Parts: sequence; C-alpha cells; structure tokens
Amino acid sequence: MAGGRRGRTVANWLINLIARGFVGSMLALPYRWRVPLAGWLMARVVGPLAGYSRRARASLALALPELPEPERRRLARASLDNAGRAVIESYSGAEFLAHLGGQVPSGPGMQALRDALAAGRPTLLVSGHIGNYDAFRGALANSGLRIGALYRPANNPWVNVHYVRAMSGIATPLFARGREGLGAMIRFLRGGGVLGVLFDQHPPSGVVLRFFGRPTLTTLSVAELALKYNALVVPIYALRRADGLHFDLVTEAPITHASPEAMMQALSDSLEARVRANPGQWLWAHKRWRLDAAETSAGTEAAAEAPPRRL
Repeated sequence: MAGGRRGRTVANWLINLIARGFVGSMLALPYRWRVPLAGWLMARVVGPLAGYSRRARASLALALPELPEPERRRLARASLDNAGRAVIESYSGAEFLAHLGGQVPSGPGMQALRDALAAGRPTLLVSGHIGNYDAFRGALANSGLRIGALYRPANNPWVNVHYVRAMSGIATPLFARGREGLGAMIRFLRGGGVLGVLFDQHPPSGVVLRFFGRPTLTTLSVAELALKYNALVVPIYALRRADGLHFDLVTEAPITHASPEAMMQALSDSLEARVRANPGQWLWAHKRWRLDAAETSAGTEAAAEAPPRRL
C-alpha cells in the first residue's frame, strides 16, 4: 500500500530529509527567485542524477521520433524545469494563490461548468501532467468554487505527510485513491461536486488506446464515473507562459457521453494536441508507454473500434 509500513525504510527516511531540506531552502527565497531556481536545479542537477533526463529523452524518441537528438535534449530539460517549478509552486501555498490573483479559466468549458453548477450536476475537470495543474485548482478556489481532487498517496509515508499538506493548501477536499477515499469522492460527486482528475499516467489496469499514434494503456475510470453519475467532463489546462511564472488557464468544450473507450480517446486526443503545442511542459520522464507485444496488438484493434467523439 502506498505510504504504508512497507515504505518506512531508512532510505525513504533519508529521502524525506533531503526533500524537506530542498523545499525548506527554496521557500526561504522570494517567490520570483525560488520558482526559476527550483526549475534549474531539477533540470540540471536532480533530473540527470536521478535518471529522469534519460527517461524523458526516451519518451520523446518514442512519441516524436522525427526530432533531432539536440531538440530532444532541449525538451527534456524544459520538461524537468517545468516539473521543478510546479513542485515548488504547489508547496508555496498562499503565495502561489496570491500570484494567481483573480484569474479564472477561459474557453467554452466554463459556461458548461456554470450551467452544471446551477443544475447541481457533478463535473469532472480533466487534465494531465502539463504546466501546473494546481494552477487551475488554485484559481478556481480563489474564485470561491469548492473543487476537490483525487490523488495517489506518495509511496514514501514521510513525504506523503507534507505532500498532502501542500495540496490541501491549494484547495480542498482531497480524496486518496483507495476504498475510503473513493467512497468519500463518490459522495462528493453525487452531491453535485466539482472534481479535478489527471489521467495521463500508466495505470494498473485499463484498455489500450492511442496517444501520439502509439498504443497506450489508459484508465477508463474517468469516463465510467461520468457515465455512472451523469457528470459533465471538461478538459482543462494550466499552461505556463513564456515568463515561467504565470499561466494561461483554458477549458475546452465538454466531452460527449459515449462509450468509455471513445470518451477516453477524446481526452487523450485533447491532451496530445496540448502537448504537441507545448512539448516542454509535459512530464516526459514518466514511462507513459509500457506495453508488451500482446497489448500492442490489442491496442491496434481497440483504437480502430473506438474512434474519438467530441461535441
């Protein structure tokens, strides 16, 4: 179990000490300095030492094989820089929220969200590990909206304590993956709640769809929740601006209720378009494509049978 007794090792205790020291030292700096410095350290020090740079380049080679190696290296560094910035932004709590100010997301999904709130209909705001997804949570919380989030507890139980505290400083409620957390999340949704969800990591189970033209194991849980509880599904993104400190918060038209496979393919297509437009902001270090030969064959058939459908 994530964060359970098996995670209480000497190695994890030491990792937590390093993590707390890093975060504490960054938070001692002014906001405008700490964010770019955290990005630089992740891209130039932590990422290479931890093997994240190599993994990011490998993912880029799979998804965008036409890119020359120097460009893949540049994008891998940019991706890790964004990840470092996002971590320290999320740990900055009240300063991060103040930096967002009164900004609210734009795009056609916002009117659909307002209509759903007025009707008491549940809403799933769906995004991926691009830019900083905590920015849209924080901006909506600043506007007075109660927005929940589903999260996976950290495997390191000591890290999990301050990880959850940091997320709670952006917006609540939070729902941990697991029986108790899922039960509370469902009650929240059934009451007309708004829930932020990420779907772009390799899941323990799912179906094989297409992402960047490649077979990719994808969870169906978002679409299944939407269909079961008649929830609105809105793609939403917090994309980092060129200054590295501010964001464009954008929503897209809601995803049409259809088969779970078709809905998730539509969400994957939406995310892919955003990543192609902002390739330095997605978390390429995550091993998104992990399939054996049997899954690859099945994925080709699944993708052919479940074309994406959108409003």
